[in-house]
This record gives sequence, structure tokens and C-alpha cells, in this order.
Amino acid sequence: MSLLVVGLSHRSAPVSVLERAALTVDAQAKLLQDTLAAEPAAEAAVLATCNRIELYADVDKFHAGVAELSTLLAQHSGVGLEELTPYLYVHYEDRAVHHLFSVACGLDSMVVGEGQILGQIKDALARSQELHTAGRLLNDLFQQALRVGKRAHSETGIDRAGQSLVTFGLEQLAGREPVETWAKGKRALVIGAGSMSSLAAATLARAGVHEVVVANRTLDRAHRLAEILAEGGTGTVARAVPMDQVAAELTRADVAVSCTGATGLVLTAEAVAAGVADRTGTPAVVGAPRASGGASTATPAPRASAEVPADPDEACPLGLSGDGTVGRGVGFSVMGEEAVAGMDAATLEQHAAWVDNAPAERRDDPQREADTITALAAAVTATGRVPENRRRPSIVETGNVLLALLDLAMPRDIDGAVHRIDGVRLVDIESLAEASADAPMADDVERVRAIVSDEVAAFGAAQRAAHITPTVVALRTMAADVVANEIARLDGRLPGLPEKERAEITQTVRRVVDKLLHAPTVRVKQLASEPGGAGYADALRTLFDLDPQTVAAVSRADKVNEPTEQNATQTDPNRGRA
Repeated sequence: MSLLVVGLSHRSAPVSVLERAALTVDAQAKLLQDTLAAEPAAEAAVLATCNRIELYADVDKFHAGVAELSTLLAQHSGVGLEELTPYLYVHYEDRAVHHLFSVACGLDSMVVGEGQILGQIKDALARSQELHTAGRLLNDLFQQALRVGKRAHSETGIDRAGQSLVTFGLEQLAGREPVETWAKGKRALVIGAGSMSSLAAATLARAGVHEVVVANRTLDRAHRLAEILAEGGTGTVARAVPMDQVAAELTRADVAVSCTGATGLVLTAEAVAAGVADRTGTPAVVGAPRASGGASTATPAPRASAEVPADPDEACPLGLSGDGTVGRGVGFSVMGEEAVAGMDAATLEQHAAWVDNAPAERRDDPQREADTITALAAAVTATGRVPENRRRPSIVETGNVLLALLDLAMPRDIDGAVHRIDGVRLVDIESLAEASADAPMADDVERVRAIVSDEVAAFGAAQRAAHITPTVVALRTMAADVVANEIARLDGRLPGLPEKERAEITQTVRRVVDKLLHAPTVRVKQLASEPGGAGYADALRTLFDLDPQTVAAVSRADKVNEPTEQNATQTDPNRGRA
């Protein structure tokens, strides 16, 4: 086994990089095909979710495999190799198996213990099977990962340690209220009709929303989802609308969830602002858009001029002083509750202009301000975002949320600038990552880790044992040929030998050969299953002078006779994005 995985996830890369590196279904297929065409790889599979992109391959050379897989990921993700490399992780052989099994159990998820990753692993296996890029190793690996994940959920309380991303996102929107209390009587707009959107719609219906409106580019799929919701017995009204009616529905919705496969923004800041403005009767102001997450169409705030407003604090885009001495005492904070979307370089320039033009009595230390701005601009360049702590109180705390938005797509569906609109609350993948970082882990997590360790050892032993099986089969085939040749020779020397005696002699010779081979073949399988046991197959071939082509022929025949993997393509409630 020479299993190699190269990838990046929410644990190794900022969301801005994951967002840019996201792969469409077509891009995943092309990546698989190109990986198989590469010299070091014999099999390939891609596990792509909203918070991870991993390329698995069976390679014959480690260093060449790492270089090739990294280059292919960069090419197909559109992120330059030099920029992508610092965020990549590499796992090889048993460590790669341990990683996938941990992922399947939800130990590596943004929300620990969530079960939707099982559906994504199943999808990844089905895709590689459909494209014929998965051979024995990856079929065995992904099938076993699914079994390990199911075992972890059935034998432990890992489900109590985490929830689906949908549930966790709704809890963040609900703030201090139970989701059922927060959702009761609300109107919900769900954009998209895929697995994650369907789960969000069903969760909202069970939570007690009054109405769910489903918008999708394929209206038939939206209608099917709406019918399922209406027949679910929750009492929720459900209906479907085409995508061109999203803006109109936004003026009525209390909460909107979006999870589509779009490569651009589905909800712009202007659309959200218009929805809030139509509801309140007053214009909604959109602040400066963020740089990451695609080009925003939001109108940027005008640059500060030499003319200072009556209250200069109101013109300051961002309080930068860490000790709270600037403006009204709310300084820069990387962990502020409102750190949902970050400042871009243009906004930092606006603040610099404000510092230059503000009255002397309003300034703290201009040089320190300039140094801070320089440092934050460097952070923007490196990470794509600078979180902020806004001046006004949290709208969750004040209860003035007019529109709650949950963006579960990668790349993002909703413009990050909407969090600057009064009355709008946005929760996206980035803020979920921040919120889940400190989430408590159940004691069952340790039990799951023990399960993973045991299963990795068992899988490695089985693979190593399977590696020597063709050699053992070839040895026994050779022995059978020797017996057959000797019996034929006996027939030539004793043509009149009665059939009964001939059969007895044949059986005796076969028993002798079997007894001579039994202990060595059983023992060599045991030794081969242990770490470092790969060399026993080579030793067996050398000792008995086995033809390598014969061993290879046994391996090929074994693969042809493998049972078709049906489990990977069956419908499963866990299938979907995470």
C-alpha cells in the first residue's frame, strides 16, 4: 500500500483560500482523470466539501507523488502553487488511512461529530467508481471509512459532541434563544434544492417556521422539495419560486439560507439592502465591501475628505487602537462577536484618511495609528481578511434583527458586506469556523479516537496480508503443477497401474505438499500483516523462484472477480455537503 493524500481544510487554510480553491463537479472529474494520467498515480479519488479539498492516490513514488498531486490541485483549483503550498498537508500510508477514518467519524469536521461527511465520502467513492479511477486500494479504503464512521456513531455518543452544520448555523443565528423559540412563526427563504438546502428546509420546518419558500434554478426540483415539506406533517406552508423571484421574496423573509453551487454571489449587498429597505421604509446603508469571497457589487463607502463631519467618530470606519483610546473606546479586536466579515485594503485606506483629517483632539497617536494600519494591511494581504469589532451593539443582543442570513456555500453565496447593513445578521462558513473553535467536545470523542486507531491497525494488517495473497496463490499453483507433472510421469512409467491405486498415490502426494506448505504460508501471512511485513512477499518469490508475471496474473484475475461495490451508490440520508 502506497496511499498518499494531499489536501487543505479549514484547519490548515483560511476560508478565503478554501473559497478560491473550491472545485466544481466538472473540475473534480477533470482532476481525477489528470491524476490517473500522471505517472506516479495508479488510483485517485477526490473528497471535496465546503471546508476541505483532498486528493487521494495510490502512488509508487512518495516525493514524485507529492509534487504531482500538489501541482494538479493548484492547476485545477486556480490558486497558484506557490500560494497554495503553505496551506497543504500531506499524509502517507497508515497516516493517510488514519486521517480519512478520522474525517469519516467527524473528528476533523468544523463541527465535531457531524454525520454529513459520511454522505460526502460516499459521493467521492461513487464519483471515482463512475470514472474508473478507484481500484482495489481506494475502494477498500473508502468503504472501510464509511463502516468506521457508522461504527463511531452507533457505538459512542459522538453525535452529542456535534451537530450538522445546518443546526449549528441556525443556533448561531438564534443567539441565546432555543432554535425552536427563535424560528416559531417566521418566514424562511431557502435558496437551492440540493442536499444541504433540503436539510436546512427540513430543519426549519421542524423548528416551527410558518412558511418555507424554496428558490432554485431548476424549478421542478424546488417544487419537489416544497411538496416533501408540505407533506411532512409539521404544519409549515411550503411553496417553490424561480430564482428571479428571490429579490421579491427577500422583502418578506425573516431568515434566508443559501447553499448553491454557484461560482459567483447569489445575494448581493444591494439585494439584501433593498429587501430590508422595502420592509422598513427607510434606505439601508451598505458599508465598504470585503476583498475576499469574490467581487462584490456593493457600493463602497465614499473616501473621507478634508471636511470632517460634526461627529468625527461616526466617520471613522474602524477603531484601531487596541487599548480603546480612539473614538468611543471600541478598539480593534480579532475575536470580537461581530467578526463576521473583514476589512479590505480600501477600508483601511479610508481609516488612514480619517486619521489624517481628524481634529487633533480626536487623534490618539498618529504614528501608532499608521503602524497599526500598515500591520493590518499586511494581514489583509496574507489572509484576505481582518476581523473587526463594530461600534454599535450586537443586533443579536438588541433584538433588532430584521433579516437573518445563513450562508453554507463554498464559495460563498452571500456578499460578506451585508453584515454592515442595519438589522441584518449574517452567519457563514467563516463565522461558523470561529464559533466552533471553542465548542466543547464530548467524552465520547476519546472513544472514537480509540476506534479509529484500532480500525487503522486492522485495515493496515488486512492490506498487507492481501498484498502477499497473490504470491501465496502463485506458490500453491506452482505446487499443484508439480504434483500434476509427477503423476503424469508416474502414468508413463506405470501405464497399467489400477485406477484405485493411482488415485490413492495422487491424494497422498497432494497431502504431503499441502502439509509442507501449510505452516510457511500461514506464517508468512501473519508476518506480512505486521508493520514492515511487505518484504515477505519478495522473500517468498525469491525462495521458490516464482515467476513475477504469474503473481501479477493472479492479482489481475483477483481484481476482475471482485464483487461490485453497491453500497457506494445507494441512496443515503447522510449524502450532502458539509
